Amino acid sequence: MADLPSFLAAPPRCLFFTGKGGVGKTSIACASAIALAEAGKRILLISTDPASNLDEMLGVALSDAPRPVTGVAGLEAMNIDPEAAAEAYRARVLAQMESATETERATVREQLSGACTTEVAAFDEFAALLAGGVPGFDHVLFDTAPTGHTLRLLSLPAAWTGFLEANEAGASCLGPHSGLKTQEQRFRAAMEALGDAGTTVIVLVTRPDRAALAEAARSAGELGALGLANQTLVVNGVFRASQADDPVAQTIERTGQAALADMPEALRRLPRDDVPLRGFDMVGLPALRALLRPEAEPAGLATPLGGVATPRVPGLDALVDGLAARGHGLVMVMGKGGVGKTTIAAAVAVGLVARGHAVHLSTTDPAAHLAMTLGGEMPGLRVDRIDPKIETDRYVAKTMETRGRNLDEAGRALLREDLRSPCTEEVAVFHAFSRIVAEARSSFVVLDTAPTGHTVLLMDATGAYHRQLTRNLEPATGAGRIVTPLMRLQDPEHTQVLLVTLAETTPVSEAAALQEDLRRARIEPYAWVVNRALSGSGASYPLLRLRMAGERAQVQRIESGLAQRLFLLPWQAEAPVGLAALQRLVA
Repeated sequence: MADLPSFLAAPPRCLFFTGKGGVGKTSIACASAIALAEAGKRILLISTDPASNLDEMLGVALSDAPRPVTGVAGLEAMNIDPEAAAEAYRARVLAQMESATETERATVREQLSGACTTEVAAFDEFAALLAGGVPGFDHVLFDTAPTGHTLRLLSLPAAWTGFLEANEAGASCLGPHSGLKTQEQRFRAAMEALGDAGTTVIVLVTRPDRAALAEAARSAGELGALGLANQTLVVNGVFRASQADDPVAQTIERTGQAALADMPEALRRLPRDDVPLRGFDMVGLPALRALLRPEAEPAGLATPLGGVATPRVPGLDALVDGLAARGHGLVMVMGKGGVGKTTIAAAVAVGLVARGHAVHLSTTDPAAHLAMTLGGEMPGLRVDRIDPKIETDRYVAKTMETRGRNLDEAGRALLREDLRSPCTEEVAVFHAFSRIVAEARSSFVVLDTAPTGHTVLLMDATGAYHRQLTRNLEPATGAGRIVTPLMRLQDPEHTQVLLVTLAETTPVSEAAALQEDLRRARIEPYAWVVNRALSGSGASYPLLRLRMAGERAQVQRIESGLAQRLFLLPWQAEAPVGLAALQRLVA
């Protein structure tokens, strides 16, 4: 396997792929799994991403049990289904309560209905696979959620250890604390396996882009702080133009090489492999084979093209005009990691301010980049983020002040210990989100959300709160008098959801899946935004023309039934960073 990346030359039993959303983490994981299987190894590929798209990429309907990948002997794949994992977790906890009353069981069942339970249950499945091993396979490859979500899960074992040591009695959103010792031991074993270089290599995937490299460097440091120093770096999508007369190609190459030349020191110390940019989407076995082995590229994937028609789609200025005419509201910017949600959110906020409106711009993303994108202050624009630590401290203080006001010292101590649960953060973030939703009744609020999987969990929490509140309060207050955060999200006069995507197969499919999730919650997206479209750039380089043809096909797919409204932001020679650049996008 000398022609493959160095991290596949003599891989340990487990390979753990992580990185910022949109860098091609799943593509690299799939291509690696195929390469190892075709070298004669038995391979299991597992996705731990709540918004997994392994099925589409491999062309196989997957479940929470290993299934063979047709066309690749020796390769099996599976998804860890968060909802199925949570249901199995609830069943295990309730099975330990044989002597409990039905009222006690109902209380625990309610405690186990939150998004935090879903997160930890999914991690529990992952930990069991990592710590216990999977018999019959030479290598197990884990394709994880975008970085912020993954780091949050990896920090859970340490958080739970401290919590359980100080609070062995009582219960939380994970059920009775006495039943959590097994999970704690399993989590600890999983972290030991992850940190053992003889067992696992952590593959940090990034792109030749300053923001992606900065995120990878931050992840490398945070993983190291968790004791996971056995890392290697893969830079995906490295572009080198052999044609000197295409200014677009020259700009893309120059920008990428400059980003790599200024790579953070934390990444320079890591072993590194570069993977070239390809002209086709990474969907299907032929494309995935060709990602790491160009000599395997079928002729049909790279046919030279003539001219490529430019899509006739309105720009961000038209989008902001339509939003501004409403006078107020919550604008939620959602989508897969790496599609440019933060840029779109910042540009929309700046555009609304330029049209005379005061705007509150915030983010729920654990890896927030708003300040870097804006690069300055603007009168009429208030910028902040929902910081989990700050919100947790605020929630704990308020809870102690209200629920703890009439408790004796022993009761206050018990309440304080219960609030040390890692699940408190989930509740606190939801309360902050609810405040922002309500604020948009009289002004503009633009919310840059976390990548899809993390946002879906937040929406689940919103739905669970709605059901609990309406069940508990509606009989006493009368129908129609309760307005929950979910009801505000469902109201098109209050909330406009923007789905951001790239004009590529996987991001479009993921946005379509997110749209279906939202529609099941009776939330109808206002518009789709296609970001960084090369079409219309005038590029003549064959590989870029191939990508433009693929873009046109995806725009037609969106126009033919996915989006009520579609807007397009063209590729920019320079990344739109700073207030002046953002203003140009929406002028």
